[in-house]
This record gives sequence, C-alpha cells and structure tokens, in this order.
Amino acid sequence: MKVIFGLGNPGGQYVATRHNVGFWFVDRLAEKYGVAFKADKKFKAEIANIEYGGHKIWLVKPQTFMNRSGQTAVPFCHFYRIDASDVLVAYDDLDLPVGVARIKCSGGHGGHNGLRDIIPGLGKNFVRLRIGIGRPANKSDVTPWVLGKPSAEDLILLERCIDDSMSVMDWMVQNEWQRAMNQLHSD
Repeated sequence: MKVIFGLGNPGGQYVATRHNVGFWFVDRLAEKYGVAFKADKKFKAEIANIEYGGHKIWLVKPQTFMNRSGQTAVPFCHFYRIDASDVLVAYDDLDLPVGVARIKCSGGHGGHNGLRDIIPGLGKNFVRLRIGIGRPANKSDVTPWVLGKPSAEDLILLERCIDDSMSVMDWMVQNEWQRAMNQLHSD
C-alpha cells in the first residue's frame, strides 16, 4: 500500500459528521505518527506522509467535497505512478452497522458518490476500508443522516471501529489483505 485516501467533506461544519469518518481514520494515523497535514493546491487536498514498517505511505484528504473525490485521487495516483492495487480508500458506509469495519479488495461503488467519482479514473481494483455508519429508518433521511453528527453512543462505536482498523495496519501495509480481513472481520 502506498496511499490512503480518507474521504469526507472539507469545512468546519462537516468535521464531526458521519460522512467524514474517512477523514477521521487518516487523521488518527497522522496523529499516531506525529505528522501534520499540509494543503496541496495542485491536488486539491491535504496531504501527510508516514513511515510505517519501512514503507512510506501518503495520507490524503481530498478537499473537493465527497462527490468529487476523484478530482484528487486520480491525478495524485497518475502523478506518482501509483497503481490502483496500492490504494486504500477509507469511507463511510450506510450498509454496515455503526462501528463495523470491513475491507473489500475491489468492486463497484455501492451507491457511494465518492467511490463513484474515483472509479472511472482508477478502475475498480483498489482496496476499500468501509466504516459502518448505519442507515436511517427512512430512505428520505439519508442525506441528513450522513451529514449529521453521530450520537454519543455511536461516536464511541465509530472511534472503536477506527482503532480496530488501525490494529490491522501491519497487514494492510504489506498488502496481506486476507490476514487483515480475517482479523478485522472476526471482531
């Protein structure tokens, strides 16, 4: 793995929303390794680098809003000649219960607009870290749900989920996805 794109929306009003759990994941990695994100106008992103197990890994937060995440991810990967198989995208997933994380090694967008914007430029063969935010009871409430703040109880579950996801980083960095899945999916 060479780059982790954490998906979310820029701006203070979105920081604590469910839609930004991808940002939360890369923020936690940056905090753990004592690095700060810096604005990069060329890629419309905030970018940091960490050294993990002898590997340099880019942490990237697109600043284009969720639905335009490909405007960052695609040019970044092309410029640095990063193959889609070396990409991890962390994002919120309505189809998983709150606080459940799953790794998926390829596939479609599953209705997620951030992935929908990335796939045409990178293809489908990048790895996903799906962080469950649950689904509202009413389909018409999806937008307010994803752009809303989780309850205190859900926030605890999401924080624990991010910790669990970080605990399999050794395997993710080595592209040992099956081992990472076995550990993460057994929780």
